[in-house]
Amino acid sequence: MTLTVEPTGGDRPPTTALLKAPVRAVPKPVVGRDRFLDALRLFVMVLVVVQHWWLPVLTVQPEGELAATSVLSTPGGFALTWVSQVMPLIFFVGGAANLISWRSASARGEKASVWWAKRLRRLAWPVVPLAVVWILVSHLAVLGGAPAQPVLVGAGAAGMVLWFLAAYVLVVVATPVLAAAQERFGWWVPAALLTGAAVVDLSRYGFGVDAFGFLNVAFVWLAVHQLGFHYATGTIRRVHAGWMAAAGAVVAVVLVYAGPYSLNMTGVFAAETSNVAPPTLVLAALGTVQVGIAVLLRDRIAAWSDRPGPARMLDWVSPQLMTVYLWHMLPITAVAGVVVYGLGINTPDPMTGLWLLWGVLGVAVLLPLLLPLAHWAVRFENPPKVLRGDPGLIRVLAAAALIGGGLLALTVAGLGFGLAPVLGLVAVVSGLLLTAAPRVRPECVDGSAGESAEGSSWVHLLSSFVARVGGRSA
Repeated sequence: MTLTVEPTGGDRPPTTALLKAPVRAVPKPVVGRDRFLDALRLFVMVLVVVQHWWLPVLTVQPEGELAATSVLSTPGGFALTWVSQVMPLIFFVGGAANLISWRSASARGEKASVWWAKRLRRLAWPVVPLAVVWILVSHLAVLGGAPAQPVLVGAGAAGMVLWFLAAYVLVVVATPVLAAAQERFGWWVPAALLTGAAVVDLSRYGFGVDAFGFLNVAFVWLAVHQLGFHYATGTIRRVHAGWMAAAGAVVAVVLVYAGPYSLNMTGVFAAETSNVAPPTLVLAALGTVQVGIAVLLRDRIAAWSDRPGPARMLDWVSPQLMTVYLWHMLPITAVAGVVVYGLGINTPDPMTGLWLLWGVLGVAVLLPLLLPLAHWAVRFENPPKVLRGDPGLIRVLAAAALIGGGLLALTVAGLGFGLAPVLGLVAVVSGLLLTAAPRVRPECVDGSAGESAEGSSWVHLLSSFVARVGGRSA
């Protein structure tokens, strides 16, 4: 999945753009790539890959099981998470891209059901080969003699990264509604969403029911996503960005030290509760800080990213960033397995010189493995041709529910053994099939019913997947 504007015609590739317009006006999309957004996405993905190698503490227990704890559990480790938790920036970038794409589609007279279908296909299709590979590799590794418990730890970590896509289904579905709200109410929309996040936290901690907190999956991420709308319409000026950074920092610090919140901002094998699962008002405040700082630095970042060298690099790497995000746990798991089990080297004590060396050498080994893998897997970015057309409102909303539910199941169950990963994958594929226009059931010459449309769609999707694996387009 890449965060792009849908092409307006011909064979031009998708582009990202910055819209500048009055608050009440409906701006026209400006053709051209906004490399500031690409640079933010690259920054986020680099940090994600680095922390997924560096933050887990892996040790083999005497009975042979793998213990996966976290640097965050060590004294002072929480401070790392205030820098490494950068996923709010991705929702911010996604908000800008989604608004630009939706307005471009609306200007062409494209219906919401068609736009939703396109976005859902780009979001969910790359997950199918990822899940298939992980489920197969997990079983083959155990059949080949690998211990099951550490394989499940790796498969669970691989599924963990899919939480973002599950949440992103929600923001995609909400985009047309919140875009209309943006036109009418402006800054009151993110203010209302943040107020909703505060009410959820008060209910969660006031009544002691943690389940209430998961309502903030909507309020927190939609609030940060809405800030991307304001960036896309040019309504986040430097003075706004300065106030956002300062006020967000004050709110985050006050809430952490005066409220019931954790100091941890991420949950990478963290033993204690974090501000991510479920999201809290503290995370929303941190996201506001990040957006404010990013906008304050926009001119410098844009000046760097528009230079010939960085521009070529961003143009080359940007289409592969989501592929890197989805697939990076495969080489991380392989390298960790070889080092920890094959060589008998546990993660060094955190916050030491050896731990720093472990991180640097690990990243150096991972890059030559990850880049070719991403280059191969990027072929799955574009959905197959069988997934096209207007599915209609009911089908596309059902598709969103199946895809979101399937991604959530894969996040919780992981990509290893058992029935749950298979059911999650089936839900995602079923949702993908629903994003296609309804197929008319064919009839034989004698008038009897022929092959069912649903069965035909599954066959076409499977043949497309096999073709992509072999390097052919379909």
